[in-house]
Amino acid sequence: MRKIARETVFKLLFEHSFLNERNTEGVELLMLAEDFDDDDKAYIKATYDGVISSVDSLKDKVASHLENYRIERLYRPDLIVLMLATYELEAGTAPHKVVINEAVDLAKRYGTEKSGKFVNGVLAKMIKT
Repeated sequence: MRKIARETVFKLLFEHSFLNERNTEGVELLMLAEDFDDDDKAYIKATYDGVISSVDSLKDKVASHLENYRIERLYRPDLIVLMLATYELEAGTAPHKVVINEAVDLAKRYGTEKSGKFVNGVLAKMIKT
């Protein structure tokens, strides 16, 4: 269920990227939509709150690993996936390989045909440094 929980956080963060405000009611509603256990619910809340509280620093970290791209020009789903993955890598919520694989899957699902490779490349650089 962690994969679905991660996707739920992605959806909430995507919404936040437009509204710039915490949607506590939306968090609760999305958690009811699936049969999440207590660990997944805690993960959703902690990760959502964690990313929202550190949006600027996460964007800076992502930006520092971009080549020939500016953060302002990134496709929004790719940026959200990268910020989520960066947060997870720092928080140690899962092994690096799992975080990268899940991020690439989200990018492929919600991004363009090139999003998976792009996200993989940025996160690989991030892991190396």
